[in-house]
Amino acid sequence: MTTPPSGPHGPQYGPQHGPQYGPQYGQPIYTPPPGYGYGYGGQLAPLASWGARVGASLVDALVSGIPAMIGYAVFIANALSRSGNTYPDDEPEPWAILAFVLGFLITLALGLWNRVFRQGRTGQSVGKSVLKIRLVDMQTAQPIGAGRAFLRDFVAGVFNNACFLNVLWPLWDEQHQTWHDKVINTYVVKDVGAAA
Repeated sequence: MTTPPSGPHGPQYGPQHGPQYGPQYGQPIYTPPPGYGYGYGGQLAPLASWGARVGASLVDALVSGIPAMIGYAVFIANALSRSGNTYPDDEPEPWAILAFVLGFLITLALGLWNRVFRQGRTGQSVGKSVLKIRLVDMQTAQPIGAGRAFLRDFVAGVFNNACFLNVLWPLWDEQHQTWHDKVINTYVVKDVGAAA
């Protein structure tokens, strides 16, 4: 039986993984396992701040929500313009209803593309790329794939509707994780490549 190699971090296989604190300002950082790290040679990636995460979510909501807002505005404008008419001419016209439904469907498709497929494949939604942060797997520091990205957003929706504390949890969590991050085993980290 052989003894595991010793190193500066104890009798392990390299640095300890998970949250550690950097030399400056006690900044929490994520150390990926040896040989991992999304193209940066396993460098330490600082955990994303709560403000950056909220900003990214707001950008994502705006990007995907615009078609639904336009469709809803068209529908309401048409309904209000016909409200002075008498029955049966007081209801919105079919084209206004179609604009409303189409706006909703485009918003749904944009949300799936952005938060599930794009983020699952690259680790970044549009909002995360704007704020220079990235969603990664806790163990591999790689993007999590579309299936887990969908599951993560689904679990986030359940937690957010059940208790608003989920959104605030990264403010005091040592690993800057929400509950859905903990369930799906993900971190949101600063995009090290963007800084280089």
